[in-house]
Amino acid sequence: MPVSGETVSAHKTKLLAEFLTAHPTVHLHFTPTYSSWLNQVEIWFSRIEREVIARGVFTSLTDLARKLRRYITAYSATAKPIKWKYSDPSNHIGNVLYATPH
Repeated sequence: MPVSGETVSAHKTKLLAEFLTAHPTVHLHFTPTYSSWLNQVEIWFSRIEREVIARGVFTSLTDLARKLRRYITAYSATAKPIKWKYSDPSNHIGNVLYATPH
């Protein structure tokens, strides 16, 4: 993977390029910028952290699991599907930089 100049992008660092050279069986696949589905996953985990974990008192791992399941069940009872629409062709998956070719 060629690296030119300094960059702040984690997948273009010299250290990662050296790692990939030393480990040729490792293949990285980067998520496209502005991936709405990934943003939704991050939002979901953030909500769980804020609304369950950070405010909770748990007596055991089983207790934590039970309270997480209760939250997820309650949330799912009123959840609605999201209709995704993406219209910026400059950021479509075909424009993604892959670390190693297949």
